[in-house]
Amino acid sequence: MIPVLVVPVRSINSVADVNRCKEMVELDNIKTELQTYEEPLKEIRASLSLDDKARRVEELEREMEAPGFWDDTERSQKYTRELSSLKDTIARVNGLSTQYEDIQTLLEMGYEENDPQMVPEIQAEFDDFREKLENLRISTLLSGEYDKNNAILRLNAGAGGTESCDWASMLYRMYSRWAEKKGFGVEVLDFLDGDEAGIKSVTFQVNGENAYGYLKSEKGVHRLVRISPFNAQGKRQTSFVSLDVMPEINDDLDVEINDDDLRIDTYRSSGAGGQHINKTSSAIRITHIPTGIVVQCQNERSQFQNKDKAMQMLKAKLYLLKQEENAEKLSDIRGDVKEIGWGNQIRSYVMQPYTLVKDHRTNEEVAQVDKVMDGYIDPFINAYLTQL
Repeated sequence: MIPVLVVPVRSINSVADVNRCKEMVELDNIKTELQTYEEPLKEIRASLSLDDKARRVEELEREMEAPGFWDDTERSQKYTRELSSLKDTIARVNGLSTQYEDIQTLLEMGYEENDPQMVPEIQAEFDDFREKLENLRISTLLSGEYDKNNAILRLNAGAGGTESCDWASMLYRMYSRWAEKKGFGVEVLDFLDGDEAGIKSVTFQVNGENAYGYLKSEKGVHRLVRISPFNAQGKRQTSFVSLDVMPEINDDLDVEINDDDLRIDTYRSSGAGGQHINKTSSAIRITHIPTGIVVQCQNERSQFQNKDKAMQMLKAKLYLLKQEENAEKLSDIRGDVKEIGWGNQIRSYVMQPYTLVKDHRTNEEVAQVDKVMDGYIDPFINAYLTQL
């Protein structure tokens, strides 16, 4: 009689057992790392004073229900923005707390069901939680005098003609997409088309809490390396665009401006402002001769409004200049004193022969250049703010 070899069930399933064991180890790693975020989450809740914010929400809502409240447009807009910001902060923190508990529940289910297919889902949820927590933590670092204000950005194409103008339009889209994802509004103040394509210059305002605090890190020269679609020979080309960033300051600033120091020019509005751009000669350009600062506005309905907005921008710039104590800080605020070219770039965007976006101040890198151009600039902003 031929003996029958009996193979233990454990041997037959050994590969499955190994994989299952591996998945359990991954769950253990996620659980251990998740626990390290418990205290930081509590600290953020405490630092943001959520109870005080909730009381302020109730106070604002009562005032907004009062008769005649909406008759004062400026006041109502201010209160509406504050209310929206407070609710957003509360929702973000509460959402993180809920997400933390949800991940704990998913981990328990993963252990109970012993299902390896749950691991990628739990890992993805945990990665999303970490990114949101980091972004919220960064927002608590924005304690500068004007960090909470709206931001005014100006993009200027450098040497390079159409290629640089196209690069300016790409950056304008990048910042617009970033603002959209943050729930911020974008308002075009001044716009000058390129001769053939793109944008020679654009000034736009990003409206939202901490807009300046985030975007102040973007000030400087941005460099693009790619095979130019405007080059018939298909050669790689390098282009530069400068970005100046300043806060919107609505306060009545104590800044003395001598009328003799100003050159005020009017010109016809143009560009991609659509119905919001007045096509008459109502656009205003103000040059402050002693400093060389130039501000422009064409978005408002009248020449008077454009001049008022431009003067507000000029006062804000001069006020910031006055606050700085040395030439290096002064040049940072002016934003237009550096040559738009080699050696001055803060960040490089390489599309060929490989793809990489690198910030030269923090060494932060992102390989997915298309993702960055679609508004994914938080890694660069966060890296800059954490090293301050």
